[in-house]
Amino acid sequence: MTRLLHIAASPKGADSESRAIAETFVEAYLDAHEDGTADTFDLWKEPLPAFDAAAVAAQKAVLAGRPLEGAAHTAWQAVRRTFERFDSYDRYVFSVPMWNSGIPYVLKHFIDVVSQSGMLFRLDRASGYTGLLQGKKAVAIYTSGVYAPGMPESFGSDLQSTTFNDWLRWAGITEIDEISVRALRFAADPDTLRREAHARARELGKTF
Repeated sequence: MTRLLHIAASPKGADSESRAIAETFVEAYLDAHEDGTADTFDLWKEPLPAFDAAAVAAQKAVLAGRPLEGAAHTAWQAVRRTFERFDSYDRYVFSVPMWNSGIPYVLKHFIDVVSQSGMLFRLDRASGYTGLLQGKKAVAIYTSGVYAPGMPESFGSDLQSTTFNDWLRWAGITEIDEISVRALRFAADPDTLRREAHARARELGKTF
């Protein structure tokens, strides 16, 4: 049995382009995998633990091998629970709208919480970082209203897919598929772009 997690980074709910495509993907995945399961982690509805002073103190204590106490212990438990929930899945689909050329801040918050030494990665002085999420697969769904490849720089830059794909690879996930729908506000035929994206989502879902 494989377990799929949809991590939703748009606050727009049913009005989200990226989320709608992800839901098409999930539906196709479940239709094609009788033993598969799928859940959603809505980053806007399920509060993430703050990575605040207590969490930083806990992180430093863990790296130094010191025991955790008080607020640091509580903070680290919340961090570990979030990571373990994420890590318990085999497959991921991320719905990621472009915000100011990059990713929504709530997704960056999620990344900062789960990206911990000994959980998501290992660091060696000689060889550097090794991602520990090996053997997992991901689909990243990227949407943008204005930016599209080949447009002038005044229409934005892609710090969205470049940043997020780099994080996935750094975490050890090397099997990454993308679905991108660009410049929906300015496209001559946005409905065709949507139909093509949903069709690709259905095809990917069948074989993922």
